[in-house]
Amino acid sequence: MEEFLKKSEQPEDHDKKVERISKAVKVILEGVNEDVDREGLLDTPKRYAKAMLFFTKGYHQKLEDVTNGAIFSEEHDEIVVVKDIELFSMCEHHMVPFHGRAHIGYLPNGHVIGLSKLARIVEMYSRRLQVQERLTKQIAQAVNEAVGAAGVGVVIEACHMCMVMRGVQKPGANTVTSCVMGSLKDNPKAREEFLHLIKNNKKN
Repeated sequence: MEEFLKKSEQPEDHDKKVERISKAVKVILEGVNEDVDREGLLDTPKRYAKAMLFFTKGYHQKLEDVTNGAIFSEEHDEIVVVKDIELFSMCEHHMVPFHGRAHIGYLPNGHVIGLSKLARIVEMYSRRLQVQERLTKQIAQAVNEAVGAAGVGVVIEACHMCMVMRGVQKPGANTVTSCVMGSLKDNPKAREEFLHLIKNNKKN
């Protein structure tokens, strides 16, 4: 069974989803005047359906499953930062991709979270139809909920293909969003430290 299936979902349910999406994709291909019976497109509807279910697998994941108990007691009182977490998501307005990097920082309050779990939280929420602003806030709220942090900060930098491939068609334009909570919002020095840490030695 594919890893993104709900625990209660049987394989035949997944197959039904693939079949339903495949039919819709066939209609789209016909709508752009393609020959759905030509060799190169014969299996495209099914391939696209399977890909779409993977791209949106985050709908079938829960925070407690993603963190998987990796919360540990630790009296660390300085900011923890994991930056340059690559993400891929899909714009809910045009259903085309956007991609970039997430930077997460939190100030522990007696507990820390396994570092890889931060990347998994990013993955869970990015694998849904999204807007970048909401994605940023969802990640921050999830980290706060998971670890009970004194403060949380999330910054996402991303390139949206809906701005590159259509519309204004401006390659290289990046969108930056942020969400800060708790002490990282209320304490200017803590916020400044977080922003300094994510900018230091940042990838080009």
